[in-house]
Amino acid sequence: MGKIIFYEHKNFGGRHHECNGDCADLRSYFSCCNSIKVESGCFMIYEQSDYTGNQYFLKKGDYTEYHLWMGSNDSVCSCCAIPTSSFKIHLYERMEFGGQMMDLTEDCPCLMDRFHMNDIFSCKVMTGHWLFYERPNFRGRMYLIKPGEYKRFSEWGGINARVGSIKRILDY
Repeated sequence: MGKIIFYEHKNFGGRHHECNGDCADLRSYFSCCNSIKVESGCFMIYEQSDYTGNQYFLKKGDYTEYHLWMGSNDSVCSCCAIPTSSFKIHLYERMEFGGQMMDLTEDCPCLMDRFHMNDIFSCKVMTGHWLFYERPNFRGRMYLIKPGEYKRFSEWGGINARVGSIKRILDY
């Protein structure tokens, strides 16, 4: 699926751990994480175990320190590999798939420009993996949206329904 290597120190120093897929608890492999190499694939890393806490999207590349993946500290406690595929998502303006429905099959840098709204209360991911960003132009807090149904924003980890932009997860 992919390959990611976590290092305790900056610039790929210290103890390291290789991972090829999902891992709900990385704490037994290292005490902190200050650099990462993604050799193939795409991954979402999480500050807490069991895929919780702040999350960060990483694609193939070298991240010599945690600031390069926009991390606020050296805590990485879980990760998941993200498969890439075709893309289709249904967005809803109300909880439990109510109100107007909007289809999306490509990146959307500004929901306000495209759909004249900033709040997505529920969604159905038909195919592909997506990133929701709180602000336009793929900025702000991000959330991984996997295939499935989300009856309310709290089910994808959102603290509110604000979605400023949406990006497909592509493996390149």
